[in-house]
Amino acid sequence: ALTHRCKRKALLVSQSQIVLCFVKDVQPEDPEHVDITTRILQTNNGSSQVLLEGDLLVLNTRNAMICYLNSCLWKKSANGLVEVPYVLSNDFSNVQKQLIESAMRDFSSLTCIRFVLRGTQSDYISIENLDGCYSVLGRTGGKQLVSLNKYSCVYYGIIQHELNHALGFYHEHTRSDRDQYVRINWQYVDPSQYYNFEKQNTNNQNTPYDYGSVMHYGRTAFTIQYGMETITPIPDPTVPIGQMNEHGVRFFENVSTCKSQHGFRSCQKPILV
Repeated sequence: ALTHRCKRKALLVSQSQIVLCFVKDVQPEDPEHVDITTRILQTNNGSSQVLLEGDLLVLNTRNAMICYLNSCLWKKSANGLVEVPYVLSNDFSNVQKQLIESAMRDFSSLTCIRFVLRGTQSDYISIENLDGCYSVLGRTGGKQLVSLNKYSCVYYGIIQHELNHALGFYHEHTRSDRDQYVRINWQYVDPSQYYNFEKQNTNNQNTPYDYGSVMHYGRTAFTIQYGMETITPIPDPTVPIGQMNEHGVRFFENVSTCKSQHGFRSCQKPILV
């Protein structure tokens, strides 16, 4: 049974098994039967922003999926760490702020990345309560948005998913080698959403394809028919895909992220051309 810990008014959308709690200080547990990307896509449906792949914010200044030279990298500091300055909106409750900062701290246990409160740094991420769960891809320069709607997006996995985008990570299913691991069922993909399944020119650095990655689309993403799979694992179609309740930055396991002399490089080489 679907359970949650909301102490006030809640809205249950039974068909998609999602619970949204309209409270300021209490967030429900991640739904048991909904993967992270499905929740993100459902939340972003109807957003006023132009979004690629469901949650990548398109800027007027550059193509959302392309950057040049090292312009999308977060720079390594003299101490050998990649420090990513951030500011956190006061729209979030204290409980929500603690959860967001806890998700940030997980990165430091597995990578050279440190999210630090902004001082005078000119390049930083601004985490705000806007109309969905979305981010730009990689460092853009200056202030860049990470949107975490406080009613729908402040969950551990979603926070880490959007921060991964801000660091320069693609969705797992767009890896250049994805056809060895999943089949895209184009007959069930909404034709207007085909572009969300295009492969990217990623450098996978011999890292294994992670079906359970926090960055992996769910089985029915952008389907034209409820319940029909757009993504099927191969050769074993029963392999679970998409992360649900599990905590931790699984995406960084077995990945060295601190070896570039220029700064942080994701294992999927953030869109260098």
